[in-house]
Amino acid sequence: MNKIKITVKAISNHKKLSSQYENYIDMPCNLKIGDVFILDKLEKPNGLCESAWLSMYPYVMTLFYGGENMHEGWMKNKKSAMISCNDGFRPVSFYIEVIDDKI
Repeated sequence: MNKIKITVKAISNHKKLSSQYENYIDMPCNLKIGDVFILDKLEKPNGLCESAWLSMYPYVMTLFYGGENMHEGWMKNKKSAMISCNDGFRPVSFYIEVIDDKI
């Protein structure tokens, strides 16, 4: 099993879409660019919302158990993935990577 690092890389805000379709929610996500989560077990880290975790879980699980090269050459680092949460108004992009420490 591999240790996994999840880093917040980007946070978008589609205000026009929000104003058209969403009931106002003030900052539903408290993450900041540069936030890091280290996983040494396959559990949602504290501070990460359920929606983001569900979006990234298949990739985290694959990397955690030694899988790599997902989607045949998609990522420069074959032991990584770039995943966004499924909030269509304020998507957060996460870089998920294996770090050298084995568990």
